[in-house]
Amino acid sequence: MPVPPAKAALPPPSRGKPRTPHPPWEELVTSALLGTDRRALPPALHTPGKEAPVALLDEAAVQTVRRRAGLRPAPAAAPPEPALPDPRPPLPPAARRRLATLLTDHPGTGSGGRRGAAPDLMELLPQWLALANARGYGAPPELLPALLDAARGRTDLRPQALTFAGPRALWLARLNPDWKFALRATPGSGLALPSADDTPEVQRLWEEGLFAERVALLAALRAHDAGAARRLLTTTWQTERAEDRLMFLDSLRTGLSAADEPFLEQALTDRSRNVRSTAAELLSALPESALAGRMASRAASCVAVDHVSSTPTLTVEAPHECDVAMERDGVTPKPPAGRGERSWWLGQLVEAAPLATWSTRLGHRTPAEIVALPVADDWRGELHAAWCRAAVRQRDATWSRALLGMPAAPDAAGPGAVSLAERAKLLAALPAAERADWVAGFIASHGLSESFQLLGVCAVPWTEPLGRAVVDALNIARDAGSYPWSFSGVMGLAERCLDPAEAVRLETLTAIPDEPEDASPGAGSYWSEAFQRLVTTLRLRAAIRDELPPPTPGA
Repeated sequence: MPVPPAKAALPPPSRGKPRTPHPPWEELVTSALLGTDRRALPPALHTPGKEAPVALLDEAAVQTVRRRAGLRPAPAAAPPEPALPDPRPPLPPAARRRLATLLTDHPGTGSGGRRGAAPDLMELLPQWLALANARGYGAPPELLPALLDAARGRTDLRPQALTFAGPRALWLARLNPDWKFALRATPGSGLALPSADDTPEVQRLWEEGLFAERVALLAALRAHDAGAARRLLTTTWQTERAEDRLMFLDSLRTGLSAADEPFLEQALTDRSRNVRSTAAELLSALPESALAGRMASRAASCVAVDHVSSTPTLTVEAPHECDVAMERDGVTPKPPAGRGERSWWLGQLVEAAPLATWSTRLGHRTPAEIVALPVADDWRGELHAAWCRAAVRQRDATWSRALLGMPAAPDAAGPGAVSLAERAKLLAALPAAERADWVAGFIASHGLSESFQLLGVCAVPWTEPLGRAVVDALNIARDAGSYPWSFSGVMGLAERCLDPAEAVRLETLTAIPDEPEDASPGAGSYWSEAFQRLVTTLRLRAAIRDELPPPTPGA
């Protein structure tokens, strides 16, 4: 029986015929994709006794080696420019070791909400950075990658971390895409801005610079010379994009004064609604502006004192329409879902009116007397909420006190605030010591369950009365036999905000207490761990403070 030829064998090449050049690489790829059964190989690959797939792979291997070996070396890239020098003094050795520990140590949180007695070192990093920046130290170069990685994962760390990292952080960010957030977070990407007195260079950068450079330039110029910044902005205002106009307009918050009023009045006619709204907000922050006067007139016409009843009562007649003039002055005509039009318009008018309007309008009463007046027809909540927003916007301490009321008042929401969040905003207008005393009184009357947002606006470290009120309330919760997890937010704030000197007084609370019969199982040991963690954290903060002394002048 004759032996059939191999199915995929290649015919021998004709003798004496010169070998054709190697086929193009693209042709080999096509043959591999289609298969040698469907696409004949180029004649150059015909080899006696070698099957088509083998010949294709051999040729691919040969050409791969040739392609790699035949590459011509490219010119060497220019080395990057060295980073700008950091003139700040270096960290003391103990502080450098502490920073390395904070950046690398991540204790687990345990299971079932039990954190154990070990402090959370990463939560100490923001305070460490704030203190190092306040002391004026520079970052160790070898720790910059770990610092940037930490800031990459936590946006709350970025402002302090980038300040501490200094110019080398921007240099590294241009070399590593993972750290590009540093370029976005730094106005002008860290580029040197011209001097405010160098008018030609300022004008050139304003007209030719990138958007981030222009924002940084306008902010820097505004801080140096508010009028010059405003005049620079007017040179290109009409040709800017709407979103850019909004960003540039926001820079006028720095150094806002009556001199900005003509420009802002012109911006009230801008084609962008957001620009118009921002201009109106800025004008309403100028009590003597024409817009503030118009808003005061509108708002005053809506609120009056009714002396007919036995008790003086505030009556409210909300606007019946939102006319063109109101829209021009920043009143948004369409309310959000579920909100009535008239109450929506009234709230905007009262919020934008200068608070000084109301004493004259309402019988020369003080803010506390005005807030205490009853309000007819269920308008009290709407009216007081608008006054709260006005007090926050205008940072009026007298009105804030009146709307906050006494901390021991039975109503935890206060006489004028519609929520604890609103109350926290009102507290921000008070001096730090008064704010802390008010929150301490609130905790003593209402406990910790309502106090978390209020504690967040108090200055750090907490004053002694405030710290004592928090610790006493935690101790009461422990004696009640509840689990500490219900107060984990306040406990976390205490770890960051209590004066480290309180650690001595807290020592007695680290022991496991006798549990009452109705206590939650194991609550005493959990509280012991929580107080141990608090004491350890406070001692760590004290050590950090000692490790970061003010630098010696001339060192």
